[in-house]
Amino acid sequence: AAPTMRSLISDHSRYVKSFRVFLQSSTEHQCLREFVEKQLPGLISSIGNGKSTINILSIGGGAGEIDLMMLSKVRARYPGVTINNEVIDPNAEQIFSYKERVAKTSNLENIKFTWHKETAREYESRMNAEKSSKKWDFIHMVQMLYYVKDIPATIRYFHQLLAEQAKLLIVLVSGKATGWETLWKKYGSQLPLTDLCSHATSADIKAILDSAGLKYQLYELPSHMDITSCFTEGSMDGELLLDFLTETCEFSKTAPPELKKQIVEELRKPECSQERDGKVLFNNNLSAIVIEP
Repeated sequence: AAPTMRSLISDHSRYVKSFRVFLQSSTEHQCLREFVEKQLPGLISSIGNGKSTINILSIGGGAGEIDLMMLSKVRARYPGVTINNEVIDPNAEQIFSYKERVAKTSNLENIKFTWHKETAREYESRMNAEKSSKKWDFIHMVQMLYYVKDIPATIRYFHQLLAEQAKLLIVLVSGKATGWETLWKKYGSQLPLTDLCSHATSADIKAILDSAGLKYQLYELPSHMDITSCFTEGSMDGELLLDFLTETCEFSKTAPPELKKQIVEELRKPECSQERDGKVLFNNNLSAIVIEP
């Protein structure tokens, strides 16, 4: 029998492997770092006013690289204030890496970390069960809303957990013609994972926020990914990147040959990528959306 394609999310360690190759091959983290350096300080400048503790909720915090960058900005703005940083992530491997990273990082004395291996939905159920009315000063969802069943409900739920002066930060693929959107529109229906992974872009989030009448600011963050290895037969990195791009576990081995051929050709087209200095650079532009309470 022909092998069946299965979702990359169904295999946690393969997901982590392909995600790491994605981070090495893309300017994802550099572009987020630039946003954190330039824009974030102004955006969080009043989240802790008059508070002795600042409560931060990281949803899908992953291995913590971006979280620690953001925490250093909060600490710089509110030196000496206790920060309570709670992290929700369903991937045990990522939480393990996050804990290791924290253990190796100095001057985190006034930051208290708590990790919960759960999804955003499970967090909501747990809070409801505990009848918790806990409010947060800063909530962020960086590149995680794709993995949520009901995006409007998720945004509504976390938005109502914002304290006064708080901010909700969402980072997602840009709504302005990225390689991702091209791939999703053309091939999404032929790839696995439609139930657990939505192909939302910042344009979808904007529409949700507009219809809910919420106030927000949107920032465009240019980014690209070097996918040259995807065209090198037998390249392990190329195979892992193809997995990440198609959100399919072992795409090269399990995809129907015709689909594989079409997608590999698509990746080269100007709608997805541009060629520079012999490299194929996939458009990975992001948007950051900062929502007011």
